[in-house]
Order: sequence, then C-alpha cells, then structure tokens
Amino acid sequence: MPYSQKIRLSAICDVQSGYTARAALKDTPQGGVPAVQLRDLQGEEDFEPSNASTYLLAPSFDRYWARAGDVLFRSRGDRNTAVVVAPETDKAAVAILPLIILRPERDAVDPRYLAWFINQPATQRYFDASSHGSAMRMIPKAAIDNLEVDLPNLPTQKLIVEIDTLAQLENALAIQLAEKKLELTKFALLTRVKKAQLHGNGTGRIAARQIAKPGGHY
Repeated sequence: MPYSQKIRLSAICDVQSGYTARAALKDTPQGGVPAVQLRDLQGEEDFEPSNASTYLLAPSFDRYWARAGDVLFRSRGDRNTAVVVAPETDKAAVAILPLIILRPERDAVDPRYLAWFINQPATQRYFDASSHGSAMRMIPKAAIDNLEVDLPNLPTQKLIVEIDTLAQLENALAIQLAEKKLELTKFALLTRVKKAQLHGNGTGRIAARQIAKPGGHY
C-alpha cells in the first residue's frame, strides 16, 4: 500500500458541535428548518438531507448546516460511528447535538474514507477508552480532535472505500444465498415427508437421511 501517514483529525477537518436544542423539537411541516437528529441515522448508510424532518429553531443555526460531503459523528450512545451526508445531494440539514459535524479538507481526505476509518474496530476501541459517563456514554470533543487518522493518498482512500463496499455487498449476497439454501432444504424435506405419508412406507425417511448427508441431492 502507498505510504500512509498519521494525522490528527482536527488537522484535516473542521470539527463543529451540533446545534443545541433548548427544548424538545416538534415536527413543523410548514415553515420549519430541516434538521437531523441522532435517531434519524440508521446504520452506516449515507444520510440524505431531503428526507429530514423540519422543526422550528432559534435564528442562530447557520453554522450547524450539514451539507454534501460532511461527516456526521455520533458522539453519544453505545457505538460512536460516523455517517456521510450524501456527496451527490444539493440539500442540507441542521445537525442537532449530540451529532458532531466533521467537514473534511477534500484535497486531503475523502469523506467516505474518513467515515470508514472512524467505524473501524481499532478506532471504536479508541473511543471506548476516551468515553465519559456510564448511563449515557459521551465522547468529549478533545478525543475527537486528537484522533490519529491513518491517511494514505486520495486514490488509495477511494480504492479502500470501493473494496469495502464490494466486500459488504458480497457478504450480504452470501447471507441471502445461505438463507435460500436453507429454505430449499426445508422444502425438500417437507416434500419427502408428505410422499412418505402418501406411500405409507419408509421411503421418505430414507430419502430424508440421504438429503442430510454431505453431497445429498434434493
């Protein structure tokens, strides 16, 4: 792999805490401001701001906009992972604490690579050691700033993200294939049992044992 250097996160990103809501936010379909909360981020898929709910916010929210290519970091909860704001979007949403907005320097770090690096087990162990609180654990901003990011060149970053995406797709397809094979085996066994009931002999039991053997046929 091409040369990789370690750089503190704060040296390659603007780290911005999310907007502090002074009261519980209530959906305001008409005239509200699109905003994203911790509960809105599912898994590690890109966040699309056009799907955000809208709320009434105090006027001083301009610096909290999360835009295309920004990275949203979950600073509270059991898993402190990151999600990219869809790089292709032309929309934006205000990020609400405990979300942290990471604005990468795009000539140094690819947003999807940064999110990938944050979500890796080694980085998660770093946040485990840095967390505060027991009932609701929190990652202090200093720990985010001081995270050392392994940073290869941009083409290598993009290649890593592409390979990881393909590996996840392969894993998902393998799981689907295994589930289909299991369904087919159950169906074949049930078919044999019904045949045995119709014939009133041991044919079905013998066939079932044959299916269960390695290399058995349906």
